[in-house]
Amino acid sequence: MAAGTELTSTEYIAHHLAFFGKQVGDGGFWTLHLDSISVAVLLGVVGLGFLAWVASGATSGVPTRRQALVELLFDFVDNQTKGIFKHERHSVVAPTALTVFVLVLLMNAMDFLPVDLMALATHNISEHGFRIVPTSDVNTTFALAITVWVLMIFFSVKAKGFGGWTHELFCAPFGSHFLLWPANFLFNMIEYLSKPLSHSLRLFGNMYAGEIIFLLLWMWAANSSWTTDFYFGWIVSSLLALGWAIFHILIVALQAYVFMMLTIVYLAMAHEHH
Repeated sequence: MAAGTELTSTEYIAHHLAFFGKQVGDGGFWTLHLDSISVAVLLGVVGLGFLAWVASGATSGVPTRRQALVELLFDFVDNQTKGIFKHERHSVVAPTALTVFVLVLLMNAMDFLPVDLMALATHNISEHGFRIVPTSDVNTTFALAITVWVLMIFFSVKAKGFGGWTHELFCAPFGSHFLLWPANFLFNMIEYLSKPLSHSLRLFGNMYAGEIIFLLLWMWAANSSWTTDFYFGWIVSSLLALGWAIFHILIVALQAYVFMMLTIVYLAMAHEHH
């Protein structure tokens, strides 16, 4: 936005919720938002780089503080996986859950960065907007959910064989009579389609709503008049924003935890036989 341009509250919020101007696509569902992708890739490199750095310096003796932190995180994810994944242990499930948790947690944590300061920092990159929170972009959450969905189908076919997976698709849960095949297939398709929808939209809805609430609280202070009402509005909105930021710490971590748990649940369900 050009310098000196005054924005209404609606324009201000819309500006901060706009994507990077040079996006790939026509603006629809299949559009690649370069800001979301670039931030997600950067955070992925940071997260995996940090874990690799800690692993390279790990010792069997007294651990360092960073090693102890990573070991606590690893044990937490591993215990959650053991509690849900009752089938033969698969070497991919726990690492996948750990990767998902760390990546989603880092992407969610971008919501703590002040939007106006980030807008100033990215102004030279994009005049029209730059979304710093990848998980407030439904394309990002759908990409994550579809990746888990593909893994779920892959493990299901691997555990049951293609014939067994196809048999369950058409013969469960109502029976194997050929007249019941359409009903079974329709029922299973609803289940298959609902998983990536609920998986992605839950994360997107919470993070998108969090962004809007932060913007509304700051706009309350900015739109107060330069009188006693201004100071009252600024103080109250700042206190509310602080309270929401503290509560948002729980939301950021909780949504990463929920996304990780659903990943484990879906991969465990892929190994169940009907």
